Amino acid sequence: MGAGKRGVLTAAVTVVCAVTVLAVPGTAFAAPTPPPDPGTTASVTVVTSDVELEAVRKKLDRLYRAAAKATDEYNAAEEKARQQTAQVMRLAKKIVEGREKLDDLKDRAGAAAAAQYRGGGLPPEARLVLSDDPQDFLDGAGRVRQEQHAAKGLLGEMTRTQRDLEEYAEDAREQMRKLEAGRKVKAAAQKRVERQIEAAEKLEAELEQEEKERLARLERQAAARAQATWLSSGVLDELTSKATAQGREAVAYATAQIGKPYQWGAEGPNTFDCSGLTSQAWLAAGKTIPRTSQMQWQQLKRVDVEDMRPGDLIIYWADASHVGMYVGDGVMVHAPRPGRTVTLAGAGSMPILGVVRPDPAAE
Repeated sequence: MGAGKRGVLTAAVTVVCAVTVLAVPGTAFAAPTPPPDPGTTASVTVVTSDVELEAVRKKLDRLYRAAAKATDEYNAAEEKARQQTAQVMRLAKKIVEGREKLDDLKDRAGAAAAAQYRGGGLPPEARLVLSDDPQDFLDGAGRVRQEQHAAKGLLGEMTRTQRDLEEYAEDAREQMRKLEAGRKVKAAAQKRVERQIEAAEKLEAELEQEEKERLARLERQAAARAQATWLSSGVLDELTSKATAQGREAVAYATAQIGKPYQWGAEGPNTFDCSGLTSQAWLAAGKTIPRTSQMQWQQLKRVDVEDMRPGDLIIYWADASHVGMYVGDGVMVHAPRPGRTVTLAGAGSMPILGVVRPDPAAE
């Protein structure tokens, strides 16, 4: 990484560590507010305790995680629909070409039949026997065999072409059935995403501004505690792997998107969801990887957390419903959730399922 990029990452880690210090149990976050004088009334009455807000935070977390999982299902259905649509188009092209070929074969068969009619309706064998010239007889025998062979070949090719057309048509019907089923899966996933996000937004909308600010503080503290625990495990002590050329390109693309809004199902260029960001970053680096975080977890090569290098993808939560890209110095870049923007965060700020590598063959 360049000095400028390392400076940004080091600053990000410094901020994370500073928040971590504030988050240590028993550490005061601010000077205690003195109790009001007897007979006076406080100007602001906080009706929601931090304990209640923590419950709200956890509920929001569950709702947004459910939305992320449904988003993955939607993205998977969308990707499958693209593939099936492309297959239907390929089959349709084969059907058109097959029909053109069959029409040509029929024309050739019709021309052969017309030639026989012009010859008096006699088959080539009969005309040959009636020939008076022995040389004509010998020459004609070869032609008859050739014509018979050509006729059989023509009929055989027509039969094969007709059979191919029937198979293409059946394959196309099957792909269309799958496409329709996939559309239903996609529509159901979309409804789940929208329902979960709507519930989360409604819950947040019910909070007062002061409560929202305290909720944001609780979220930062939870992430900082998780990052501190992860760092204290010594996971970074043995990290020596450097980014590959493609890895650097992927990191450069992903970090260039910082500040752009999260949008479920989006792959850029103006908005992203978590796996939309990682898949597009690697596409920009010249490598096509699976579209969703779950498929990235299932299909890409897994590596130990202790061996990860910049550009590797960190898969989060037991259901692989979130993904970020490791950029170095204990930091990852990701598209967090609705209402947030692409940002840097502690790589250990969420439960890590594992790490996958899009370019395992690269030095």
